[in-house]
Amino acid sequence: MKKYTAAILILVLSFSTIAHNDKNHNTQDKQAIIDIISSIKIGWENGDGTPFRKTFLNFKGARYIESGGQNSGLDSLVNHHVEPEKDAMEYLKLDFSNIEITFEGSEKEFAWAIADSAVQGKVKISGKEFDKTGYQTFLFRKIDGDWKVIHSHSSTRDKRPKAAHKH
Repeated sequence: MKKYTAAILILVLSFSTIAHNDKNHNTQDKQAIIDIISSIKIGWENGDGTPFRKTFLNFKGARYIESGGQNSGLDSLVNHHVEPEKDAMEYLKLDFSNIEITFEGSEKEFAWAIADSAVQGKVKISGKEFDKTGYQTFLFRKIDGDWKVIHSHSSTRDKRPKAAHKH
């Protein structure tokens, strides 16, 4: 009976160690993905393509969607969208909140994140200001131990004014 009890105890400890390690692994991976999303936010706000080149996987067929527009490939996204906006905008403020991350696959090598997004800015030439909210989706693949964005899709619209309450 002692051998049976010892065997069960070893199994329970082994499973709890595996579960604990998986939880730590997920915590580290979640933080890595949140850090990537934060660097993307800063890149957008500053018109700096460096975070994109560091964290996006540059591959043939890559497509990045921004509120109805499409960039085919990382160079298109950075050269025709991210960097030119710095000169076109008086300011750009981006916020990602309520980030939900889901891991897929037996080795947790694929993940997707969805976030609420808010973007505010002012166009230099026209003076037009905008204030939009919506959602952002990122798809990630773990390659050589690092998470890389393989696709992103943003959809925002003008904030709707809150209806006045009638009494």
